[in-house]
Amino acid sequence: MLSKCNIVYRGGQGEIIEKKSRFIATVRPVTNEEEALKFIEEMKKRYWDARHNCFAYVIGERNELARFSDDGEPGGTAGKPMLDVLLGEELHNTAVVVTRYFGGTLLGTGGLVRAYSGAVKAGLSAAVITVRTAGVKLSIDAEYTMLGKIQYILGERKITVLDSVYTDRVELSCLVPVSELGSLKAELIEGTSGQARLLEGDGCYFADIDGEIKILEK
Repeated sequence: MLSKCNIVYRGGQGEIIEKKSRFIATVRPVTNEEEALKFIEEMKKRYWDARHNCFAYVIGERNELARFSDDGEPGGTAGKPMLDVLLGEELHNTAVVVTRYFGGTLLGTGGLVRAYSGAVKAGLSAAVITVRTAGVKLSIDAEYTMLGKIQYILGERKITVLDSVYTDRVELSCLVPVSELGSLKAELIEGTSGQARLLEGDGCYFADIDGEIKILEK
């Protein structure tokens, strides 16, 4: 499990014009190859009258699956440059289709590479890209006298508190990055002289979306 990786949270669409040819890039998050292929077919049906619908996608935490297609453009001028942009941005589980409406002027090999790469960048600019973090829900149960110290530790580490329950004791439910779990628990134990009860919950993924921490479904 990667502790952090870049993902497309919400897809987008961008367009550029090169010598009267329209290049429309549609970006979408995908979780498997079946979703990617379904998305590609959807775009081909939507833009059935276009000269080309080239695609590229990367799937897996380490991009174990990477595919692309020039869809009739000269070899190496469309799909591969598109894939290179996704890899260069270190994106995971992402697919992009670039639709070209031919404008009547040939662009040449270099021109096509620049156009398809530029279209993908435009599509990504219109999408919402974020960092997906692997996390664990941690429950902290303690006496009220320890609350200030616990809140200080959590605040210093910018740990998200999901919920607080106040009875004769205080219980905080926190969202902790996997990479910080061990050191955070050690600091909490030291800071409360071993009096706080720490209980690890389910693992999950989360991301900062427009300044708000959200738990991701996938």
